[in-house]
Amino acid sequence: MKKIMLLLIEALAKVGLDKLPRALSFGAVLVVALAFATGSFSFTHSWFSFVFRWFHVISGVMWIGLLWYFNFVQIPSMPKIPDEQKPAIGKVIAPAALFWFRWAALSTVVTGLVVASMQGYIAHAFSLGFYGEGPARDVYIGVGMWLGLIMAFNVWNIIWPNQKIALGIVDGSADEKKASARVAMLTSRFNTMFSIPMLYFMVAAQNVG
Repeated sequence: MKKIMLLLIEALAKVGLDKLPRALSFGAVLVVALAFATGSFSFTHSWFSFVFRWFHVISGVMWIGLLWYFNFVQIPSMPKIPDEQKPAIGKVIAPAALFWFRWAALSTVVTGLVVASMQGYIAHAFSLGFYGEGPARDVYIGVGMWLGLIMAFNVWNIIWPNQKIALGIVDGSADEKKASARVAMLTSRFNTMFSIPMLYFMVAAQNVG
């Protein structure tokens, strides 16, 4: 099996697998081919709702994956990196990661709201069951939605503005950069804390009750 996989990878490498846009294109072609082969498409309202949920999951994986990368990998590793190497993180890696991080957060929110609207539970979920009628799962997903919205608010209104100062994207004194880095880090830790119950309730909405 290992030899077969390596042969396949090498074959794809010859047609551009090493380039991310090409790898993503291959993935898109593969999902379309498999969808047609399995008949898992129907161009109905429920199918389009599923597609937005799929985009929601993809966006959420990107968002929370980067959040956890910052908290489990980058932040704990910074003290271990020699000072002369730290500019590579602050000037190259962090800005690129923050770009995908903040836009993935927005995409997660937008696609989630679209799904909730298309499936008719947005009011019941947002009100945590106090407005309208629906199953208990609406309350579960409503809790997850509110936690996610707070996290997304933090990304755009606290983490990103402070990171711009800390990374020197906008002007700031040495003291301002230090203070902004601390605020961004603590807010990122807060979002990591919130991500645990948020993910619990998002999954509970599909599997509990």
